[in-house]
Amino acid sequence: MMNRNLTNPGVQTIFVSKEQSNCPLIPDIVRFGKKFKDLGVLEDTTAAVVSLKYGKRLLINGSSSNIGDIQIDDILEIVDYNPTKKIILAIGSKNPYIETPVHWLIHHARDDVNAVIHLNSKKLAERLAKKLPTTEKEEPPGTFELAKEVLKILRTSKNLVIKNSGVLFVGNSLKEAEDSALITLRESL
Repeated sequence: MMNRNLTNPGVQTIFVSKEQSNCPLIPDIVRFGKKFKDLGVLEDTTAAVVSLKYGKRLLINGSSSNIGDIQIDDILEIVDYNPTKKIILAIGSKNPYIETPVHWLIHHARDDVNAVIHLNSKKLAERLAKKLPTTEKEEPPGTFELAKEVLKILRTSKNLVIKNSGVLFVGNSLKEAEDSALITLRESL
């Protein structure tokens, strides 16, 4: 996994409960992680963040989880996020990834987005920069400014490169985002 800070120091997380979420969509994220590991489409240095909309809530893998070896208890349920106060309310035992606020804002700004796959790899971003639309500005991870840059591109595309950071795939379902990611990653090899 990449050597970088995976939690967001500017955001406070309040755990409503440290128990595991009972959301029925959690096994979908685990299945996704195992599938991508088995297919070998991710490099060892690629950190992957997967989120699913669950009503008004969000499911997302925690910061200490390797997506290929993810377990059910590695998934957080984000109950709420306040971008003004920078407070996350969560259920689970892991700390949220630094990108959690961006995922929350994408899911809540776009009714047609129920799944986000976020692959953090500068190498992958460089490889796909000529193939996919790329954010204009390089913004710090997990910030409102980055979310605005991403949302600009999501007006016209479901796949994008986050400048000097990684690649993002969205879909109405995890299957749609996953299929798009697999096709794009295989074509880039």
